[in-house]
Amino acid sequence: MDWLNYHHLLYFWVVAKEGSITRACEKLHLAQPTISGQLKKLEESTGQKLYERVGRGLILTDAGRTVFRYADEIFSIGEELKEALKGRPTDRRLHLTVGVPDSLPKMIAYRLIEPAFRLGQKVHVECREGKLQELLGELATHAIDVVLSDLQAASLVSVRAFNHFLGESGTTFFAAPALAKTLSGKPFPQCLNDAPMLLPSGAATLRRSLDHWLYSNDLRPDVVGDFEDTALMKVFAQAEHGVIPSPSVVEEEVCYQYGLEVIGRVSDMVERFYAITVERRISHPAVVALSEAARSELFTK
Repeated sequence: MDWLNYHHLLYFWVVAKEGSITRACEKLHLAQPTISGQLKKLEESTGQKLYERVGRGLILTDAGRTVFRYADEIFSIGEELKEALKGRPTDRRLHLTVGVPDSLPKMIAYRLIEPAFRLGQKVHVECREGKLQELLGELATHAIDVVLSDLQAASLVSVRAFNHFLGESGTTFFAAPALAKTLSGKPFPQCLNDAPMLLPSGAATLRRSLDHWLYSNDLRPDVVGDFEDTALMKVFAQAEHGVIPSPSVVEEEVCYQYGLEVIGRVSDMVERFYAITVERRISHPAVVALSEAARSELFTK
């Protein structure tokens, strides 16, 4: 069996934290050739390139970031062990790493993740944003505990993952008060004809449903903007640049935070949300908490 050399891992961890081999040498009181040699041996034992030199510093590769996360956990636990043996209280926290795709509305992401902070124990939450496929790749290597998404994993990549349904929401249309007033002369949804509209990008699940709904109802709004970031889309709506759609479950938050008004609601334009894990049965306490809260608190309307 090949054993991991923890001296090599320790040197790598310190180098990654310090940002350069030179600063790590000062901290560890070792010569640069010694540390460089140990890092090379760690790369050989893992079979992965862990960092790239950039000037006097270094940048971790994807594999390097994965090794660093595990090393950080290992040596943090080591420090806690020493404190526990001395009879001192430790600050052991439950770690939860959540993948949040770019397309997931930030208000939905917040409402889904927030229950993790209400557990009976201390929790450290790390949120990583990116493309869904990239996040699922990290999920497969156990670098992420759960990916929250409005799209199931099965249709995207060949990652062994399980989609845990959290709930669904209809769609509400919003506008700034001045624009809402100009649209009030016609009933909804006819008022959307020729109205300026800001939409999520074509890659978003909601956009595909929205395009179909507009076509089916013979509605032709004036689409003046497309946004990958739905939070930015709401800021533009706040500045009276157009009508926006958003999940109805965060209707109150959208109105309060951005000062928007409801133009109308479409109950059959549904967006579904999932917690994606590599487990058939969720075991992480924080993921269990957020899943239960989503079903009992968020998606109950």
